[in-house]
Amino acid sequence: MSSSPSSSSSSSAPPAAEEARGAAGSQPFARLRDVTCPVSVILGTGVISVRACLALARNSVIRLRQSAGEDLQVFVGGVPVARGEVVIVEDSTAIRLTEMLPPTGGTGR
Repeated sequence: MSSSPSSSSSSSAPPAAEEARGAAGSQPFARLRDVTCPVSVILGTGVISVRACLALARNSVIRLRQSAGEDLQVFVGGVPVARGEVVIVEDSTAIRLTEMLPPTGGTGR
């Protein structure tokens, strides 16, 4: 029954729906552009014992594996994507990307 009210054709779709469908067809990830992802910038990493952790107090110093002046690691959604250096922009701290990391090549879990 092609005359049924529940059947639809592309010519009866509202213009906005047609436009959205056309945009999605030409740019399949266009709808994902405004999705937010957590960004983490890692200064460095290290290892300490539980004893040392329990002894931490104000002004304690924890040694890191990274050298002073080494670029920071940038993660987006837990995935390493870049390295960068700290910069000051007006009254805020920011990071200037100095190196983009190649894709990990993983296709999932």
